[in-house]
Parts: sequence; structure tokens; C-alpha cells
Amino acid sequence: MNNSTRVAVIVEGALCTALSVVLGYLTLFRMPQGGSINLELVPLFIFAYRHGWKWGIVVGALIGFLDLMFRGYVVHPVQAILDYPLASCLLGFAGIWRKYLIPGTIIAGITCFCCYLASGVVFFASYAPEGTNVFLYSFIYNASSFFPKLVINTVVALLVFWRIEKIYPVR
Repeated sequence: MNNSTRVAVIVEGALCTALSVVLGYLTLFRMPQGGSINLELVPLFIFAYRHGWKWGIVVGALIGFLDLMFRGYVVHPVQAILDYPLASCLLGFAGIWRKYLIPGTIIAGITCFCCYLASGVVFFASYAPEGTNVFLYSFIYNASSFFPKLVINTVVALLVFWRIEKIYPVR
């Protein structure tokens, strides 16, 4: 990769990061104890599809840090890392296979969900009703907001990606 190509990828990553942060504020649905459905993952997915998982992880981590900085809810430093930069950087794995975008997105989504699940079990167990299995409670709660968000963002990202690739393919 020559210097001009690298600069173009970095600029595109910065634009996708900024767009993701802005789209994070445009909420379609908000869960009562945190979590929301919005289109903030679309720019990250498109970027990862176009430039691969290594660049996707870098941009994902940057998005996670900015999300933590601007909209973060922190109860413990480990929870902050699990819920924000680590979860977002794992979404960069969406670009792991250029020919098979949907399986890559599913793998990225499952790894990200594991971060949310662990955070919920360890740090948000007090929200579970008395006598409820904390793991099951965290699983249901996180799945109810994350998987619809993942599906919506994947569909939108694929539709936009296929149009962008026709106009401006990656060399």
C-alpha cells in the first residue's frame, strides 16, 4: 500500500468514525436501562467491508473510545473497556471476508455481543429481578437491543456498500 492510498484509507476511516458518532445520537429506539437501536454501525461495517478487518478494528476502537467519551455510562473501568472500545473494535471483524460479508458481520456481532454479555453479568447483575439467573437476564436484555440493531445495520450497510462499490471500488 503506497502512501497516497494509506492517506486515503485514513481519511475515509476518520469520516466513517465521525459519521458513526453522529448517527449514534439519532436513536430509533432506546432501552430503559441503556442500549439503543440506531444506525451507528453502518459506517464501521462499510469501512470494514471496503478495507478489511485490520483497518476495521482500528476504526472500531476509535469509535468505541469516542462513544465512551461522549455518551459513556461507566460503573467500573473494566466495564468501560468491555462496553465501548473492545466491543466496537470487535465489530471491525465484519470485514474479515470480502466475498462473504454476512458471515463476517455475524462473527463480528457475536464477538461484540460476548463483551456486552460479560459486562452485564459482572457489572449490571443488580438490575436483575430477585431470583433471576443473572446470565439469562443479561443475555435476554442485551440480545433484545443488540441483535435487532445488528440486523438493521447489516441490511443498511450492505445496501449502501453495494452502491458505493459500483461508484468507487477499492483498488
